[in-house]
Amino acid sequence: MTEPQRRPDPIPLTVLTGFLGAGKTTLLNRMLRDPALADTVVIVNEFGEIGLDHLLIETIDEDMVLLGAGCLCCTVRGDLIATLEDLLRKRDNGRIQPFRRVIIETTGLADPAPILHALIYHPYLVMRYRLQGVVTMVDAVNGDATLDAHPEALRQAAVADRIVLTKQDLATDSGAGLRRRLARLNPAASIHEADVAPCELLGGLFGLDGKGEDVRAWLAAEAIEEHGHHHHDVNRHDAAIRAFTLTSAVPVARASFEMFLDLVRANHGPKLLRLKGLVALADDPDRPVVVHGVQHVIHTPVTLDAWPDADHSSRLVLIVRDLDPSFVEGLWDAFLGRPRLDFPDATALTANPLAIPGA
Repeated sequence: MTEPQRRPDPIPLTVLTGFLGAGKTTLLNRMLRDPALADTVVIVNEFGEIGLDHLLIETIDEDMVLLGAGCLCCTVRGDLIATLEDLLRKRDNGRIQPFRRVIIETTGLADPAPILHALIYHPYLVMRYRLQGVVTMVDAVNGDATLDAHPEALRQAAVADRIVLTKQDLATDSGAGLRRRLARLNPAASIHEADVAPCELLGGLFGLDGKGEDVRAWLAAEAIEEHGHHHHDVNRHDAAIRAFTLTSAVPVARASFEMFLDLVRANHGPKLLRLKGLVALADDPDRPVVVHGVQHVIHTPVTLDAWPDADHSSRLVLIVRDLDPSFVEGLWDAFLGRPRLDFPDATALTANPLAIPGA
């Protein structure tokens, strides 16, 4: 008699989340350089017209699965389940190398409850994957304001098993107040420094013990919605949040680009939820610079040795709140020398920033 085939051991899975600009991609890069994370599949979700985050992750090969524009909590939720199932089929059939771990990096606007509901209650996924935990990044500079303004950020912190506090070197205080707030919000989560060893963020088993009653309520609401008539909840994402892309096929003058960043940050910093992109500067177009910023903080651009793909055009993805994209687009065009009748030229803006429409 043939013995029944042994069910394979569940594959460890970690969810990496955190609000826009909290440092998820930076941490993920560091994690993927650790030998302990060899044979890891990374699933990246992005919010925006064009994807950029996958280009900024250093380990890019067939083990990278990129989910397109959209949020995991609504339009892409079904795609996530299908992607996880497809990975298993390819692994079982020998079409991809056996992987030992999965990391899901969510968009910064993701409500984590639908993701966790799928991973905890989906009958097939729960047999084949083991949800080890949720790692949430929190920006020490903007953390309090973000928790105040964005329900998604509250949920990301409340469901975490481990919280990583980033950008403490840029914060005006030690972050002690934010730490106390996070501890009240989620007493079960351990709080780590930004330079935490990747192995400390892995292991364990996700559970609801020690987490607030709100977490159980969110997961219960997901179950009700899933078994009812699914519709997009307009309260999931604020309609005032917009994502758009700035591009240029022509290299940008360094001085113009720096002035563009300064004016956006100075005039509309609080509304700038995230700015991230690759830019070809006129004085060194073969080596793009990576730029990213959150609100008033624009980090020093990093120069890459080469372009990460065949597209050598500049492209910036911006996510803003309560800010008309046409304003930023007009500013970009002005500094690129693409005149618009409704916008001053770069010379006028440099001489008098108050000339910016809506400033």
